[in-house]
Amino acid sequence: MIDFVTIISFENIFYPFQNQGLSVVISWIFLLFAYVIPYELIVSQMSLTFDNQSGGLASWVRRGSNDTLGYWTSWMYWVQSVPYIVDVSNSVIVSFSWMFLGNNTLDKRMSTFWFGMLTFAIILIFILLENVFKNSLEILSLVGGGAMFVMSVLFVLLAGYAVMNGAPIATQPFNWGSFMPNFSLKYFSTTGLLIFAMSGAELAAPYIVQMRDPKHEFPKAMWLLALMTAFLTIFGTLALSMFFNANHIPHDFKMNGPYYAFSLLGQSLGLGKILMYIFAVVQAIFMMAQLAVLLDASSRVFAGDVADNFIPKWMTKKNKNGRPVHSYMMTSGLSLFLLLLTGTLPNINTIYNWLLNINGIISPYMTCWVFFAFLAVRWQQKKFHSDYTFIKNRTGALLVGGWCLLFTFVCATLGFIPQEADFGTKAFDQQLLMNIITVIVLFGLGFIMPMIRKHEKKNELSEI
Repeated sequence: MIDFVTIISFENIFYPFQNQGLSVVISWIFLLFAYVIPYELIVSQMSLTFDNQSGGLASWVRRGSNDTLGYWTSWMYWVQSVPYIVDVSNSVIVSFSWMFLGNNTLDKRMSTFWFGMLTFAIILIFILLENVFKNSLEILSLVGGGAMFVMSVLFVLLAGYAVMNGAPIATQPFNWGSFMPNFSLKYFSTTGLLIFAMSGAELAAPYIVQMRDPKHEFPKAMWLLALMTAFLTIFGTLALSMFFNANHIPHDFKMNGPYYAFSLLGQSLGLGKILMYIFAVVQAIFMMAQLAVLLDASSRVFAGDVADNFIPKWMTKKNKNGRPVHSYMMTSGLSLFLLLLTGTLPNINTIYNWLLNINGIISPYMTCWVFFAFLAVRWQQKKFHSDYTFIKNRTGALLVGGWCLLFTFVCATLGFIPQEADFGTKAFDQQLLMNIITVIVLFGLGFIMPMIRKHEKKNELSEI
């Protein structure tokens, strides 16, 4: 459940549905077999190869290659979580707005400034709560992850029930032709968001030491994760097509789509808005669980296993509860930078969509390190032992790992193309510039940390 809440949620099927329509079902099925299952089994092998390393993905790269690449992995892993943390905090606000307002009028009632300030306040509150309450991560993950999966399954089953009892299918025509992808530049530029929606399995690696029998339990957990992801993406998308016309989707579908879906489902079953309100509560708990996991796990990776030459000592300082407090401060600062950047956008819906799109760039770039680490380990496989091996044939393993790395990198790069604005418009140019600035700032700051550490070491030597 800790892994599930960080990888896939009910709302993750909405923005691919808006971007690719009904053809996204084919995309989900292709990705499941060609990408997700290999990816999660690669994570199984890597986690069990380095099951005593606290840094997770950073440890995999560092041990498989060198300290410099290990540092860059830890930096990119940490910094890629910042846009997602902001995005999840936005979703918390949206879920509470539906709880209290019962409709989609948040965009009309709140300015972009106050939306940003409230998002920042939620991030700060969660950082403080994680340092006060023990076991909050496990409790929120169990409750949020379990409730969200139940709600997702319930939506799929009730949608099927409604159609079998006479409810019309909104997407027409509903035939094989509707499922065929249109292989255009826009199609491939939105695939990074699908990778973003299905990635994150490696986030559980630092917690593997807490399992009773990692050798057998962790690969089983990854298979279960793949099955849960497949069910939610494929059948969830089909259920959406029952209530929404894939050819005419509301403009705010990515932000408010899940609430529209449960409202329409409730109406078709004669239950009014009750299902929507239940979902809003579950979504709030689920998003808060995501926020807790992201803030905790990403900071652990950054402070857990990075060579002494790269990270200033003040960044790895921990408080009495073992929390990397200065990592949290950096997270807050970069979140504020993103929120100030989004303040230039015209409305809350545009902010929400842009943050999703930036995640579709930064997150896949980070995921490339998973496959790089796997390739490095399998290239030198005589040096490493694992209780689980994905593809025993070395050549086959290298081919699969290479395919996953190349595919991820290309999709991340194509993600720079703005998806919510037409080419040649001011909105397109602005969002393209924002995408470039964000990636340069978030990744570029990684060059500064080794310079600060070098200065620290000079001072340490002068004091001796």
